[in-house]
Amino acid sequence: MTILERFRIDDRVAIVTGASTGLGVAFAQALAEAGADVVLGARREDRLADTAALVKSAGRKAVAMRTDVTDPEQCQALVDAAMDTFGRIDILVNNAGVGTAVPATRETPDQFRSVVDLNLSGCYWMAQACAQVMRPGSSIINISSVLGLTTAGLPQAAYASSKAGLIGLTRDLAQQWTGRKGIRVNALAPGYFESEMTDEFPASYIEGTVIPRTLTGRLGHAEELCAALIFLASDASSYVTGITLPVEGGMLTT
Repeated sequence: MTILERFRIDDRVAIVTGASTGLGVAFAQALAEAGADVVLGARREDRLADTAALVKSAGRKAVAMRTDVTDPEQCQALVDAAMDTFGRIDILVNNAGVGTAVPATRETPDQFRSVVDLNLSGCYWMAQACAQVMRPGSSIINISSVLGLTTAGLPQAAYASSKAGLIGLTRDLAQQWTGRKGIRVNALAPGYFESEMTDEFPASYIEGTVIPRTLTGRLGHAEELCAALIFLASDASSYVTGITLPVEGGMLTT
């Protein structure tokens, strides 16, 4: 196998949650371009058809299903759909999540719990369901955040807590499953990327806070994060497990 061949994931089956918008769409398209069939889950079912069309345009098969990952039964249903259609699951991209910015003195218990329930618990339920059927050599990729490792000027206690918790979950699942099941578990910690989420931030925040802390002097492009995703999904990272890979343009050095 050549170096470039190690990055191919031909005929493997990937699940992507949060696949209706933003980076989830980019992840699904990248996995298809690298050779995988893709099972798509998200709460906004109406937009999944567009993502499925991108997968099919890359020459791969797509299955789309409305999925709320905070419900373990819906996570299991998505896994069952993947197994019924393809008979295997090789890659899980735990991307479903939500960002908030609520001052800690005003954040309600329900607001805090809802973020943690989606960003952290939802990833656990998906990983738990997938691990029951994944074969040795499979890969789970949890999408954490640079805000699980640092702060960036906004009041994001719930979001930062959930993303830091996801890093801990990644380590523990790798410890449990890599040696026993042959399933690698890693996390990506994206910085600020051009997306629907960053479009909602005030320009003053991006230009005044984010860019000065980013050594590259710009927001990231989705394809730069997708390249790291394909590394973790493929045999190129066969000796990598339990780690969190920051892709943040140098923000953690400032």
